[in-house]
Amino acid sequence: MMISLQPLTNPKPSTLNPHNPFYFPSHRPKTLKTPLLKPFFPIQSVLQYNRKPQLAGETPRVVVITSGKGGVGKTTTTANVGLSLARLGFSVVAIDADVGLRNLDLLLGLENRVNYTVVEVLNGDCRLDQALVRDKRWSNFELLCISKPRSKLPLGFGGKALIWVVEALKDRQEGPPDFILIDCPAGIDAGFITAITPANEAVLVTTPDITSLRDADRVTGLLECDGIRDIKMIVNRVRTDMIKGEDMMSVLDVQEMLGLALLGVIPEDSEVIRSTNRGYPLVLNKPPTLAGLAFEQAAWRLVEQDSMQAVMVEEEPKKRGWFSFFGG
Repeated sequence: MMISLQPLTNPKPSTLNPHNPFYFPSHRPKTLKTPLLKPFFPIQSVLQYNRKPQLAGETPRVVVITSGKGGVGKTTTTANVGLSLARLGFSVVAIDADVGLRNLDLLLGLENRVNYTVVEVLNGDCRLDQALVRDKRWSNFELLCISKPRSKLPLGFGGKALIWVVEALKDRQEGPPDFILIDCPAGIDAGFITAITPANEAVLVTTPDITSLRDADRVTGLLECDGIRDIKMIVNRVRTDMIKGEDMMSVLDVQEMLGLALLGVIPEDSEVIRSTNRGYPLVLNKPPTLAGLAFEQAAWRLVEQDSMQAVMVEEEPKKRGWFSFFGG
């Protein structure tokens, strides 16, 4: 399914908002006549692709979503990117590898339907297909939890057990999924090592603050030591007003500090809290929000193994200084 927004080919100046972050796709729509670097270009005009993204790489693509630091938006990213991939027509299995603090089921609104987990599968109490929870809204999206809250994992559970789960998903009768997304727990302890073991790609979620960046840099080194070379980052909770006032690092600064390909830029959005409390992912909102549209674009780039670039665009002459906009 394609994103339903239609491009505005002849926008009115009155509809433009100078405080919106602008996202420029790497594949420019043919209907777009205005130069891409024009300031205050309406965001709706650059969010529609006129084709389905082409899946790159061998399937299933096993992607771990991690950060090191807690609270930066890993689980929110997993839920929204996963459902965006499902809406684009790809089959997705999201694995919640956070054993002690499981939250992915809450964000998806599936907490009451998780009856079996991977632990029951390994113990022989159920089949793998019984532990998979299919989303009623998008049947090609499934959730798999490692264990139930407040339950103890078997002592032998680790990276090899998760590799077995991934291999079982590849060999199931209905065919392997296109994407296996692993929601990684915070920190760099045993849970982190377990989550990254079966992955061959990583999405690093960070925010533009110095603590997140230091943890992200540390995690990048650990991922590379584990043999994961395809690492892209999502910069979350970006506020252009603070960047303009030099109170927050720009995405360009973050990219230069970490040296990673940029998968997406997610603006600060109060709707994220509402969607979390409702168990209704942001990308399903109608009308869509800026953050939801940004997650959809990140999912598009993930499919094609594409990236975007942070660029600097000059403000109107009557206003002072430079500030960051974001593009791809």
